[in-house]
Amino acid sequence: MTTPLTDAPLAQASPAVPSTSGRRRPRRVLGAGSGAPASRGLLRRSTPYLFLLAAVGLLLLLTYLPAANMIWYSFHEWRGIGPVDDFVGADNYVQVFTNPQIFGVFFVSIYYFAGAFVQMAIALYFAALLSTRTWFSNFFRGVLFFPYLINGVAIGFVFLYLFQPGGTLDTVLGWFGVAETPLWLGDPDIANYSLAATSVWRYTGLNFVLFLGAIQSIPSELYEAAEIDGASKWQQFWALTFPGIRRIIGLSFILAISGSLSVFEIPFIMTGGANGTSTFVIQTLQTAFTFRQVGLASAMAVVLLVIVLVVTWVQRKVFPDEKVDLT
Repeated sequence: MTTPLTDAPLAQASPAVPSTSGRRRPRRVLGAGSGAPASRGLLRRSTPYLFLLAAVGLLLLLTYLPAANMIWYSFHEWRGIGPVDDFVGADNYVQVFTNPQIFGVFFVSIYYFAGAFVQMAIALYFAALLSTRTWFSNFFRGVLFFPYLINGVAIGFVFLYLFQPGGTLDTVLGWFGVAETPLWLGDPDIANYSLAATSVWRYTGLNFVLFLGAIQSIPSELYEAAEIDGASKWQQFWALTFPGIRRIIGLSFILAISGSLSVFEIPFIMTGGANGTSTFVIQTLQTAFTFRQVGLASAMAVVLLVIVLVVTWVQRKVFPDEKVDLT
């Protein structure tokens, strides 16, 4: 018979390990004495600048460096091929301001500048109207903003078929008894109006969204208090809406100036600058790549940049960006 296991000891105590020291050794903290906290704090402080490094690098590489290079080209006579070694000083700038074929195209921008005020008025009207509760307001908001989402080249081709002789516009006018229609793009006296109207149709949606967002940011309690006081809609507009969106109106004014001076897509696609529709940007492009006068074209681009900056600075001085307190 086998001996029962219940009489055997259940566990055997392990021998104690003698201590080599009478005091406890301190635990080692990870990184203690190695400068880790200092390096970690430096990394924390430099992290925002590391995120900005890529954006600033691309901005310098793709914006400021080409601008500086363009300014350098403007003081030389260069055909775009070969080394740049013919320094002409300010002769290119003198030619920009003295040649009527170059500087005269600036007057074409007046049509687009006037059109910009028309589109701002239309956008402000519909923004004030659709900011209230109206039927199908979301649908009309999408209709007004949709043209801004379309590519400028596509818009140019669409309106090119609209304005062509015997096209859509002539057909619609023929339904109302208009037999003789003008050459919308062929007549120099009418072509710029047609192009400016196309620009108004495209960019009204942008101003509409800006105005609508600004109007909706005004507290509704102010309008309710004005209604209780007996103020009409027109009085509410001048006392509440207009002061509340004054900053956005100033921004739209700056965009209108810069946009009217740098119009390119619509006239280039629809007329190619013919019949007196050439803008300053189209003239600059033709000077650089058609006539191979890159130095003169660079001077024209610098002049355009300076004009836009000066006009923007004057606008900011005349209409300062002050905080509006409607309460």
